Amino acid sequence: MKTPEELDELAITTLRTLAIDAVEAAGSGYPGTAMALSPVLYTIFTEHLRYDPEDPEWENRDRFILEVGHASILLHSMLHLGGVSSVDPDTGERVPARTLDDLRHYRQGNTAATGHPEHGVTAGIDASTGPLSQGLATSVGMAMAQRWKQATFDPEGAGLFDHEVIALGSDGGMMEGLSYEAASLAGHHGLSNLCWIYDRNGISIEGSTDIAFTEDIAARFEALGWRVVTVDDANDRQALLVELAAFRSEAERPTLIIVHSIIGFGSPKYQGMQRMHGMPLGPEEVAATKAHFGWPADSSFLVPDDVAAHVQQKMADRGNEVRTSWDNARAEYGTRFPDRAASLEKMERSELPENWDKGLHHFEADPEGCPTRVTGGLIIEAIGANLPWLIGGAADVGPQSATFPWLPIAGSFQPATPAGRNMHYGVREHAMAAISNGLALSGLRPFDAMYLVFSDYARGAIRQAALMKLPVIHVLTHDSIQVGGDGPTHQPVEQLAGYRATPNLVVIRPADANEVSYAWKVALERTTGPTVLSLSYQPIPVLDRSNLAGAEMTERGGYVISDPPDGAPPAGIIIATGGEVHVALAAQAQLAENGIAVRVVNMTSWELFDAQPNEYRSEVLPAAISKRLAVEEGATIGWHRYVGDAGKVLGVDTFGMSAPTPMMQKQFGFTPEHVASEMVNLLSDSSES
Repeated sequence: MKTPEELDELAITTLRTLAIDAVEAAGSGYPGTAMALSPVLYTIFTEHLRYDPEDPEWENRDRFILEVGHASILLHSMLHLGGVSSVDPDTGERVPARTLDDLRHYRQGNTAATGHPEHGVTAGIDASTGPLSQGLATSVGMAMAQRWKQATFDPEGAGLFDHEVIALGSDGGMMEGLSYEAASLAGHHGLSNLCWIYDRNGISIEGSTDIAFTEDIAARFEALGWRVVTVDDANDRQALLVELAAFRSEAERPTLIIVHSIIGFGSPKYQGMQRMHGMPLGPEEVAATKAHFGWPADSSFLVPDDVAAHVQQKMADRGNEVRTSWDNARAEYGTRFPDRAASLEKMERSELPENWDKGLHHFEADPEGCPTRVTGGLIIEAIGANLPWLIGGAADVGPQSATFPWLPIAGSFQPATPAGRNMHYGVREHAMAAISNGLALSGLRPFDAMYLVFSDYARGAIRQAALMKLPVIHVLTHDSIQVGGDGPTHQPVEQLAGYRATPNLVVIRPADANEVSYAWKVALERTTGPTVLSLSYQPIPVLDRSNLAGAEMTERGGYVISDPPDGAPPAGIIIATGGEVHVALAAQAQLAENGIAVRVVNMTSWELFDAQPNEYRSEVLPAAISKRLAVEEGATIGWHRYVGDAGKVLGVDTFGMSAPTPMMQKQFGFTPEHVASEMVNLLSDSSES
């Protein structure tokens, strides 16, 4: 009969050999980190996390993020060994989240054992990782969300939201600038519920990290306000447990545990070497490594029965106890605070409160208008008054993007006021977007705001939101070259094209204040992906809709905003977005004065329009009308899908210039006169080129 301690060691060896076998079977992967960190992950899951394998998504579980995502096989193996379950979408029954067959088909498609952790594929992955430091920054958002939910829904301290957030990272994650941005903000907020475990193995793809990375990480994090400790050997589970316990008792600072490991631990030939970062061991070294661990050399995907039973019982006993206790507390909470509990349940189900859109602004026609960023700020305030878990802020451009204070009565999220909903991110676009992902993964409805051109700094996190299908709203203002005097550094050109190319991301560019209202409605009703709201710096007229299609058509993405005023069949179509729509309408009027009938289509969102039935899209853009002119102050790439071979795109395929807005419009041709002239030229051109 083996002792519990002996079974623990066998379980760790099982994790190591499963990683070896899975990478070997796949012919690709990263075995070295998984072999080195098996004791660390095993200790976290079996001795520290408040985590129930029978219900791995219960609300107050501790969150775990494998930031070092290339070692995903280690997490997949741990979920299998621990008996973590998932809900079968067809039957509703609980089934294993990771089967041994999944591990056998690691990285081979149609398996839950993906090459990097992917949130939403099955249970057990709290966040998708892979791009280094994304998981670290996302964990800061999760820790903030815990603080906010505790202060908002459980100020009495009933223990409904006292979970911790742990991320296991690497040298690469520490090198990426995103981790510094996020760690700085975590230190400012004193997120004592947050722990990063840093695997310091000193090896990167190109060799020793000493070739490019020699700074004192401990000193850096201490300067950022973190508690920093070191575990000298990743195999010293007791030392790690001591530091995890100290983290749990820490009340003022986030914790960084630096764990020194040897990549590829146990491989007689390759441990500690660069090769172990991203290559299978090969058959001979697999046998030698298994012999080193006292494992049958000819075994493959071996999971001893007594080891599996030991781990599953160990995790189930701990997890069921903490979850049952929480279930009881939640039931009592519902009795004591029924209204608060009902609101909480709606948030958890990703539902919107009744009458959440009450008070959405209707703006009267105004030829002078105002920037859509300004009307957007008014709309956020109206929505926020009825949507208690709407939370957000800007990357230090709150006044310019009209997103601070978007709801003054809600206060600011700060260490002393964690129930505040106005977020301050400082000049940290990338961290802000990744933190928004963490907030969304925790059930909140976050938005963030920045200039469209500088959203390039946040693109990695925005892509992760699209990958994870998170309903984050990105308010991207100053959305055209009409930023003017600030010049090309501040004038977006290629950004909209890049976002439109991103799967599962909806981009909406409203044409006036009323369309901003409907854009927010679309964004908040989406629950399966992020939305970009592209808003103007310059004033845009509020359109008089008496002779135009209603702003509610924004929800369809593209619509006929104006047909020829005299009812004549259109000879051509002008397609425009955002601030260029009123230019297109003015051009339409000029053309009508000269007896030329054209239709104006407002293509507010490519993605929403493309999702409409084919019949509707054919009505808006009839195949018989081939003379089409697209007008947008951005890159022309992609617009040819709507204008066709016989059409033309008036856009900006160069960088802008530092000049006043009127000069910019004339220089780049975004005037009614020039648009009308381009349409005349197009109609007079009989060629199809």
